[in-house]
Amino acid sequence: MEIPLYQVDAFTSSQFAGNPAAVCPLESWLPAKVMQAIAAENNLAETAFIVRTDGRFEIRWFTPEIEVDLCGHATLASAYVLRKYLGYLDDSVVFQSKSGELLVTLEGDRLCLDFPALPPKPCTPHIRLVDGLGTQPVEILGAKDYLAVFADASEVLTLQPNFDVLRTIDRRGVVVTAPGDDVDFVSRFFAPGAGVDEDPVTGSAHCMLTPYWSRRLKKQAMSARQLSRRGGDLWVEDCGERVKIAGYVAPYLRGVIQVG
Repeated sequence: MEIPLYQVDAFTSSQFAGNPAAVCPLESWLPAKVMQAIAAENNLAETAFIVRTDGRFEIRWFTPEIEVDLCGHATLASAYVLRKYLGYLDDSVVFQSKSGELLVTLEGDRLCLDFPALPPKPCTPHIRLVDGLGTQPVEILGAKDYLAVFADASEVLTLQPNFDVLRTIDRRGVVVTAPGDDVDFVSRFFAPGAGVDEDPVTGSAHCMLTPYWSRRLKKQAMSARQLSRRGGDLWVEDCGERVKIAGYVAPYLRGVIQVG
C-alpha cells in the first residue's frame, strides 16, 4: 500500500523553523496501530491523518507514542496540504475530530484555526512539577495541561527542565509562559509523557494561553511567540468559548510511504 506523505513547517514563513508536521491523506481509516507505527517512524511531534467524508474531512493526530485528541500545528498543516496539493479550493475547511468540529480559514497569507477555549483554573500541582521545571513559577494553573507563569521572557527562554521528572506528572504536559518583549506573550511546551520532550510550536497550548493572557492584558487580539530552538509566531484572539490561532506555513517535503 502506498500512502502520500507531506511534511510542512507550521507557524513559520521559513523552512527549518516552526513545528514540522507530517500529513497523510487516506481513502479510508487504517487500523490505529498502523497509524501509530507510521507516526513513530516519522518521528515528528505529530502526524495527521485525514479522510474525506461527505464533503468534509475527518482528522486524527498521533505523536510517536500516542494518539491525541487535539493538535494545532498539524491541523494547520493539513489545511495547507489540501489547498496546496490536493485541489481543495475553498477558503475554509471543516475537520471532524475527537475535539469536535474544527474550522480552518484562509486569512490573507495566514491560515487561522478556530479551536475550543480551555481557560486555565487554579489547581493543586503535582508534587514533582516544580522539581521538573527546576525553578518556582509565579503562578501555577491548569486545564488539560499545567500552566506555569513566570515573571519575564528570559526565565522562559533559559529554563532547563528535567524531562525524566516531568514524565511522571499527572497531566499531558506543562506550558510555561511570561509576558513578551516585542510580542504580547511567550511560551514553551513540554510533554515528555506523550513522547515529545519539547514541542517546537504548540497550537493547542494556545487554547489555554489565549484566554489567560486576554484576561490579564485586557486584550482580545494578541501576538505570541514560542521560544523553542526552532521558534514560531502565532496571532491569537479570544472569542469566548472559542479561540482563533493563526500562523504561516512553509512547505518542506512530498513523498510516498510504502506500508506492507
